[in-house]
Amino acid sequence: MIEVRFHGRGGQGAVTSAELMARAAIGGGKYAQAFPSFGPERRGAPVTAFLRISETPIKVREKVYAPDVVVVLDPSIMNVTKVDAGLKDGGVLVINSAKPAAELRKSFGFKQKMATIDALRIALEELEAPITNTVMMGALSKVAQVATPEQVRGPLEERFGPGLAPKNLRAFERAYEAAKAEG
Repeated sequence: MIEVRFHGRGGQGAVTSAELMARAAIGGGKYAQAFPSFGPERRGAPVTAFLRISETPIKVREKVYAPDVVVVLDPSIMNVTKVDAGLKDGGVLVINSAKPAAELRKSFGFKQKMATIDALRIALEELEAPITNTVMMGALSKVAQVATPEQVRGPLEERFGPGLAPKNLRAFERAYEAAKAEG
């Protein structure tokens, strides 16, 4: 089983990312669950979402405390939340940042493998909006090998419809091609 924790802010799509990745995994013949952790916070408040993907039925029904992967949609979250808390040995951080991994390691003391991607730039170019969720899904999918662009196509089409799905798929694919973990 692979366990993923997403960190973002309300309205950025962390919850949607987890749900779409779960749908892609289920469409690929796996078992999956996705759920958020937030209260009555407003748009912009920190949000955490969780994803589990497994070859066998998933019986656990609690937050992900020891993730294999942590996805950070908004780099400002790292100033208020210890995003690498509980990350398993051999785990990977997938961070939306134009800064290189070495600079983030120095600033935040990260020791784990990292994949950084300038998701904001890709989102602005492909979606013409600062919404990074499908970009980060692409990076997660490549780094953790949880879904292919073809497996994600259906969930994106269902969620975004014929007008926005192609743009979101292009954003996903660009990140999928560019992402790689280092360290």
